[in-house]
Amino acid sequence: MTRYISFARPDGTPSFGRLDGETVHDLGRAGAPSWLKDALAGDLGALAAIGRYPRRAVRLLPVVPNPGKILCIGLNYATHVAETGREQKEHPAVFTRWADTLVADGEPLVRPPETTRFDYEGELAVVIGKGGRRIGRDQAMDHVAGYAVFQDGSVRDWQRHNIQFTPGKNFPATGGFGPALVTPDEVADLASQRVQTRLNGELVQDQPISDLIWDIPFLIAYCSTFTSLAPGDVIATGTPGGVGDKRTPPLYMKGGDRVDVSIGVIGTLTNPVIDEA
Repeated sequence: MTRYISFARPDGTPSFGRLDGETVHDLGRAGAPSWLKDALAGDLGALAAIGRYPRRAVRLLPVVPNPGKILCIGLNYATHVAETGREQKEHPAVFTRWADTLVADGEPLVRPPETTRFDYEGELAVVIGKGGRRIGRDQAMDHVAGYAVFQDGSVRDWQRHNIQFTPGKNFPATGGFGPALVTPDEVADLASQRVQTRLNGELVQDQPISDLIWDIPFLIAYCSTFTSLAPGDVIATGTPGGVGDKRTPPLYMKGGDRVDVSIGVIGTLTNPVIDEA
C-alpha cells in the first residue's frame, strides 16, 4: 500500500515523501523546505525521489503540517448524538481546529493543567487534493487526495464554557493527525473500515464509517458552500459513540496513558499522553 508522509529530514528541514516499509523516499525539493499540500493537486505517483532515508532517521510530522483549514464535524454518528442527549439536527455541526493543536504519530498529546477532563475522539480525516467552491455531491470524491487518522482530543470543560466548541478543541498539542496519507484507490471499501479507539489497550470506540450521518460527499459539498476548499485542507468527519466524558464513571486521558486510533487499512495513530510541565 502506498503511503505518503510529512517529515523532518535529519537536518530538520521539513519535507514529504513516500513510505515504503522502513524506507522514506524524499519527494521534496533538494535543500529546501517542501510541503505535501503543495503537491496534492498534481500526480503524487509521478514525483521522482530526490533521496532516501531510513524511517528511523526522520521525524514524522502531522500528515499535512500546515493546512489552510481544519474543519471538524461534530455529532456525525447517531451513537454519539444519543450519548450526548442532543437531538439530531438537519445540518452538521462544524467547528475549527488550528494546525498547532496537532501532533504526529508517536508524538505525545499534552494535557494542559487547566483540565482533568481530557477526552479522546477517534475520527477519519479527509484530505482535499483538488480545491473548489460549491462542489456538487456527484463530483466531491474527485476532490479527495486521501485519508488519514485523526485524534480530536478535547478539553471538555473548556469546550462547554459556552455554546461554542473552539476553546476546548484548540489547546496546543491536544490532537493527533497521522500516521500517513492513504490515497482513495488503496481503500477498496471505505464504508466498511471501522474507527476503533483504544485507551491503554482497552477498546472504547468501534464503529464503521458507513454509520456516518452525513457522508463524505455531503460534507465536501456542504463545507465548500460556505468556504473555498484548497489542497491540503482537512475535514475531520466526526467521532463515534463511546467518548470518555459520557461514560459512567467518566474515562479521561492523563499523563502516562497511551491512545491508539485505528481505521482498517488506513492505519493506526498512536500517541502517548503527558501532563504539561
